[in-house]
Amino acid sequence: MSVRLTRLASAALLGAGLAFSVHAAETTLIWRGDVTTARGVVNDTAAAWQKAGKGRIELQPFNTASGLDAVSAGKADLAGSARDSAGGKEANLTFTPVAWDSLVLITSPQNPVSNLSLKQAHDIYYGKITNWKELGGRDQPINVYAVASPGDGVEYSLRRLLFGRGNQPVAAPRLYMNTGKLEEAVALDGRSLGVSTLGDVHANAHVKILKIDGVSASAGNLASGSYPLFTPLYLVTSASSPKAAATKAFLEFLQGSEAKKILRRHDLLPYADGGTLVAMDAGRRSRILAAVGAHAMPAQLSRGTELASTAAPAAAPSASKALPAGKPVLTASAARRHPEAVRAAFASISGTAVSHELPPSLEHVTAEAITWADTALTGTPFARLTAQVYVSQEHRQTRLAATAASEEHPRAAVHFAQTGAGRHAGTHGNRHLARTYRVGHGDTLYSIAKQHAVDVAQVRAWNGLHGNTVKAGQVLRLSAR
Repeated sequence: MSVRLTRLASAALLGAGLAFSVHAAETTLIWRGDVTTARGVVNDTAAAWQKAGKGRIELQPFNTASGLDAVSAGKADLAGSARDSAGGKEANLTFTPVAWDSLVLITSPQNPVSNLSLKQAHDIYYGKITNWKELGGRDQPINVYAVASPGDGVEYSLRRLLFGRGNQPVAAPRLYMNTGKLEEAVALDGRSLGVSTLGDVHANAHVKILKIDGVSASAGNLASGSYPLFTPLYLVTSASSPKAAATKAFLEFLQGSEAKKILRRHDLLPYADGGTLVAMDAGRRSRILAAVGAHAMPAQLSRGTELASTAAPAAAPSASKALPAGKPVLTASAARRHPEAVRAAFASISGTAVSHELPPSLEHVTAEAITWADTALTGTPFARLTAQVYVSQEHRQTRLAATAASEEHPRAAVHFAQTGAGRHAGTHGNRHLARTYRVGHGDTLYSIAKQHAVDVAQVRAWNGLHGNTVKAGQVLRLSAR
């Protein structure tokens, strides 16, 4: 073989070896998750990762649930989430916080309202405030938009801050598959309200970001903690992934100076630089609950099916007080069979007992509620509501006064029925007034509840409703009996 041919063959072999090395090094990772984490964290850092010759990341933005399911099933290597693990089937996944972001309430630029208090935000999502006029805006209904997935990270994190639990049902009948589609709809509706994050919409001129208690969402207010609705963003991995080493390398890359610069360009704060936010997080959550008129229930009611204690329950007027420790003796199934035991156990507790960390107790409402996480059925500790009896003290006094008036003046009860506010079904025993309402065209569960001064949760409980859908002609009970 000539010298020339030998050199050509050697060059060809060398080129093939280099091509193989580059191909082996450029491992392709599949990322799937919420639009928020895609836009704020992954899109630009993935490009920087590839430019540095470390590999390629295939992006599949959709929503939180799809990403977590894909990583669990081995169909993706990384997921993005704006919430931490809910346990259950997510327990085998590792949630690594990579950045801090600001949850922001958004509306259309056509909307003149520019600020909401925490209490107002709470009451809008709870269905108590339904018109922009109540907030200084036009006399128009508030069209609340939300992401349909119950475990969506952005929705879950906002509800956990405002209500103490991320699975709180809210008055949001307009549902979308992800925050991207939600933002498109909000931009076109002058009556709209929805939630996204600053990292997601900071450059979106088609939506208007509302201030919270006069504080605007900004990188500076996020870093100082003065903007109250901050939340971590997570990348989620599985230790059993065959590409675990590559995903670990990408997470380490996000801690480098180049990646941090990219995060800051999106008005995010690198997680490692947010020590101040970590330190103030628990106090911040308590202050928000206090501002909206809620407080946390005791830890022993937060998880599992054991709801009551042998010790006498203490009143819980603030987040700092809890039930005294004792041996739990009343399971959820037993509670359903013995409601009188539930009433006794919860007699002095003001609020709603729910099965999640730091659940809320709503102001002026006493509740005898049984809620627990049935992990075996759902795979996650999202609360499964099995029974609830809500009694507003104010509404109770009003109802008692109405009952007394009807007993003293029977015609008042007849007039009450004829006006459509309810129907008098006679008085038996203690002569409570049983009210019903026939759903008309254009009625919603929230408008009916507001019209009759009851909570939406009450109407659901009294009528065995599992959602918010009602039909014209349907007769609803508007009292416990």
